[in-house]
Amino acid sequence: MHPVVQLKDIHKVYDSGEVKVHANRGVSLEIQRGEMVAVMGASGSGKSTVMNLLGCLDRPTSGTYLLDGIDVSKLDRNELADIRNQKIGFVFQGFNLLARTTALENVELPMFYAPKKPSVKEMRERAMHALEIVGLAQRHDHTPSQLSGGQQQRVAIARALVNRPQVILADEPTGNLDSKTSVEVMGVFQRLNDQGITILMVTHELDIASFCKRNIVFRDGRLVSDTAVNPRHWAEEELKRINAAEAEAKLTGTL
Repeated sequence: MHPVVQLKDIHKVYDSGEVKVHANRGVSLEIQRGEMVAVMGASGSGKSTVMNLLGCLDRPTSGTYLLDGIDVSKLDRNELADIRNQKIGFVFQGFNLLARTTALENVELPMFYAPKKPSVKEMRERAMHALEIVGLAQRHDHTPSQLSGGQQQRVAIARALVNRPQVILADEPTGNLDSKTSVEVMGVFQRLNDQGITILMVTHELDIASFCKRNIVFRDGRLVSDTAVNPRHWAEEELKRINAAEAEAKLTGTL
């Protein structure tokens, strides 16, 4: 079976007047189905450019990008939009939910732009199922202002899932969350990954990267490190530790 993501000698050059900026320099990378990968690197390392390419939001200057076996460099703008809608789920640091619509309606939104728009009944069923997967079906009628930050991010994850993508791209998905909520959200990602969903996640936090199966690091436009995470941390175990510490603190009056 072919990799879900395959980059071959990717170069990306931005022409800003007299200066050419080499954002990516010969990046080659394969992501197999069912992997959960943390993408890391300092500002200006090239990781954001790679994620934009992976998300079909930009094109490489040279090299080949195969997404689920499809050479996306040969697609026109409309075909790229369809690929983004059908094969990629996006999760952002800022949630990007519509403020005046319910969780259910937010999750339904990507289906409105599908090449073959489902029926209203099917959209409702698929959105509810996605909310069930992230544990928020009981709050389907709540607006974002009625949800906590962690719950809003779960809605965003459900929205990313609803079109049954081949890969989820998450850009700093815990960046706006406190430590415990971050672990809870990583637990959601781990459960999704256990179900076979491929996840690529940009993060600056080593503790968040430790919940992934594999860490890749960019520097100066190049992929400089690619390592398996061993031992991998499990969010469920970390939450048990956090909850036990909170319970002990309450008993001793230090919380």
